[in-house]
Amino acid sequence: MTSIPQRSEFGFFHGLRVRWSEVDPQGIVFNGNYLTYADVATTEYYRHLEIRYPADLLRSGGDLFAVKNTLEYIAPARYDDWLEMGVRVSRLGRSSLTFEVAIWCEEQALTRVELIYVYADEQRRSQPLPEWLRTRIEAFERNLPRE
Repeated sequence: MTSIPQRSEFGFFHGLRVRWSEVDPQGIVFNGNYLTYADVATTEYYRHLEIRYPADLLRSGGDLFAVKNTLEYIAPARYDDWLEMGVRVSRLGRSSLTFEVAIWCEEQALTRVELIYVYADEQRRSQPLPEWLRTRIEAFERNLPRE
């Protein structure tokens, strides 16, 4: 995750405006809000793929649990900026998936976020990703690495 993100790497985008409650006294977005933005964007990604999260996963016998979040800061977002977030699944493992979210303001890349989730049952034992989920993501993603 060390390179500047390119819009061409992403097939899904979601936008939002930075609100006053998300910034510090200098008008710069608090660090933790970038994870919130990434969460909003991945929720919209699911919606775009017609996945009702979490209901569809729960019917398959499990849910996704966050195991790692990484943020790479490139430039700050500020109050009232219009942000565009590109979302893609960059890795599908046996029981895990990795989202990559890049955030831009106009043409300036601001942040790259990596979110790793493991699919697990109620006792939090990892399970293979449901085949229907894997199929839907693979059909949408154009640059998905194969394992």
